Amino acid sequence: MYSRCTPTPRFPTPSSSRSADLVRVLGVDPGLGRTGVAVVDGGPGALRLVHSGCLSTPAGIDDAERLFLLSGMIVAVLDEHRPAFAAIERLFFSTNRSTAMRVSEARGVLLCALAGAGVPVAEYTPNEVKEAVAGYGAARKPQVLRMTMQLLSIDSIDGPDDVADACAIAVCHHHRAALTVRLRGRGVTPAVTPLDRAVSAARASQGVVAG
Repeated sequence: MYSRCTPTPRFPTPSSSRSADLVRVLGVDPGLGRTGVAVVDGGPGALRLVHSGCLSTPAGIDDAERLFLLSGMIVAVLDEHRPAFAAIERLFFSTNRSTAMRVSEARGVLLCALAGAGVPVAEYTPNEVKEAVAGYGAARKPQVLRMTMQLLSIDSIDGPDDVADACAIAVCHHHRAALTVRLRGRGVTPAVTPLDRAVSAARASQGVVAG
């Protein structure tokens, strides 16, 4: 089952045709039972949540069939929203081997679908996402959620935690990709962009001190 949410932002949104300076990123929080997805457009100084939802597979069927259903659902998201990039959570060690194996199988299906669609993929650990969004790699979930909503200029994120995590992953990629581009120039001090200022202001309002 594919549950979806198109948020109502606090500010007026542009027309459905994307501006040339906007970059669309699909954030993905993988799982066999629930996979969170979030489509975030980013431009100079602003991020906008275009779409978020949860891709759910029923527990009463074989894992192979659930993976097949997940593949079809992520392809439908790609066809509808056509992201330029995708960002997915990197699998980290889990003491629950059964859960870790199922998540890794789901990640494999998702990565295969993204590659088949020709979408470049970046992978981030949970700590990297927290650092990029909240400025602290050990930030707690409520703090990361507040920062994610503030950076996206929305009041809430509907659905399970997987959806909020996908939003944070997309925000992480926008932030880290912009930083990487600026650091490519050798011996040049990176300029402070409008997006940097927006991130700093959001962190300051939440009492977050960058590490």
